[in-house]
Amino acid sequence: MTPLLTDRTALTLHRARATALFLQEEAVFEVQDRLSEVNKTFTDARIVTGFPQLWQPYQTIPDAETLDLQPESLDLVVHAMALHWANDPVGQLVQCRRALRPDGLFLGLLFGGQTLHELRAALAQAEAEVTGGLSPRVLPMAEIRDLGGLLQRAGFALPVADSFAKTVLYRDATHLMRDLRAMGEGNALHARLRRPTSRAVFDRAAQIYAQSFATAESLIPATFEIITLTGWAPHDTQQKPLRPGSAISRLEDALKVATKPS
Repeated sequence: MTPLLTDRTALTLHRARATALFLQEEAVFEVQDRLSEVNKTFTDARIVTGFPQLWQPYQTIPDAETLDLQPESLDLVVHAMALHWANDPVGQLVQCRRALRPDGLFLGLLFGGQTLHELRAALAQAEAEVTGGLSPRVLPMAEIRDLGGLLQRAGFALPVADSFAKTVLYRDATHLMRDLRAMGEGNALHARLRRPTSRAVFDRAAQIYAQSFATAESLIPATFEIITLTGWAPHDTQQKPLRPGSAISRLEDALKVATKPS
């Protein structure tokens, strides 16, 4: 039996306390931009997300292990910033693929392998120095070179994986880790350490982070790599997805869904 990656109960609790959703909002803008470049009208869409409030008034479903999707019922599925927490990411992709009608579009956004590489390095070195060992602290995330293959395994046509990075500056490592909790992206690993970590580990990690990565202004950078996966349900008259551009369009226009009156 494959070991569980994610403690779903802990993840749900973390998300319920989240207050800093700027990277989730970035995903909304990215979807807007990409759909504006597709010459196709979508009428039956679902958003798979842990933060449904950001996607209102569109129909959303939670990123449960078994997705609430019916076979060949949709022409668009967006898996929004949740695949990196999936215990079975290929299974999630397969379920999305089966829910699409022929020539339906899948968009998946998730954190990629370069995310928080600075924090990973600092924590690993600090824990090794202070305790002589390592414990799971930061979610292992997939590399972009592997994700196109996962789309193919799931049965998508014309699979494309691309990415962009956002760098956020923080006062120090403590500020960053507080912000991660506020994002709902704190440690929800099933194999995480279940007892309190020595303060010395975090203090040493903060020192290493500052020494290795600090800017001239004495701020520390945190990298967030966001990978976008694009795939189509196979169809004889398959259209090719266009490369993302800079056009801006309201999501409700792209989906042709009327906004609810306020």
